[in-house]
Amino acid sequence: MTRPLCLITGASAGIGAACATLAAQRGYDLILTYNSDAAGAQAVANACIGHGARAQIIQADVADPKAIETVFARVDATGPLAALINNAGIVAPATRVADLTHARLREMFDVNVIGAMLVAAAAVRRMEPRGSGVIINVTSAAARLGSANQYVDYAATKAAMDIFTKGLSDEVAAAGLRVMGIAPGLIDTQIHAKGGDPDRAARLASNVPMQRTGSADEVAQAVLWLLSDQASYVTGSTLDVTGGR
Repeated sequence: MTRPLCLITGASAGIGAACATLAAQRGYDLILTYNSDAAGAQAVANACIGHGARAQIIQADVADPKAIETVFARVDATGPLAALINNAGIVAPATRVADLTHARLREMFDVNVIGAMLVAAAAVRRMEPRGSGVIINVTSAAARLGSANQYVDYAATKAAMDIFTKGLSDEVAAAGLRVMGIAPGLIDTQIHAKGGDPDRAARLASNVPMQRTGSADEVAQAVLWLLSDQASYVTGSTLDVTGGR
């Protein structure tokens, strides 16, 4: 029996890696992208292979349209695309809006919004003619919390992806495609260290009603439910995985 193919961007660590491993367990074959952590991506692919999946890795900066074309050439050579987990994203060190630079904003929006939209568009071009497919955009609770004095630019990119999710879902629902967002809250992953604050999740856990951080696997469980037939009447919305925050 042929396993459905799932593309996951930004799959070398954190939420992307957790989604890849769980998707392999749930019967998907994988194409996994990474930007700089080849060893991490290969380790994730090896774990997926251990669960019976075919898993390929490919280096791609989603801010580069040609890199996206290369990824989808690999998709086309592998098989019909059943699912996209649109996860690649970046965060920058905490700062105030008054101190934002054009270069930082350009990079943030190129990756988190423009790149993610182009990836989704390429997926739709493959899925729509077949009348089936699921796209999950990984956004963030920051989209409604604002992240003042920290990452307002990051929050703005995720808010953009929330409304993109709704607009795209309305465009393609009649064709048989589903598009949802998943909004993680305070999740214990490496993204905090990449933003220059490795202890951020533990420090802010008391602000969460559940009084703890979440795990990448908890986010992945929600993503895989959205991909499944059990969520067949769910589209156009964003699911919070935030511990109530």
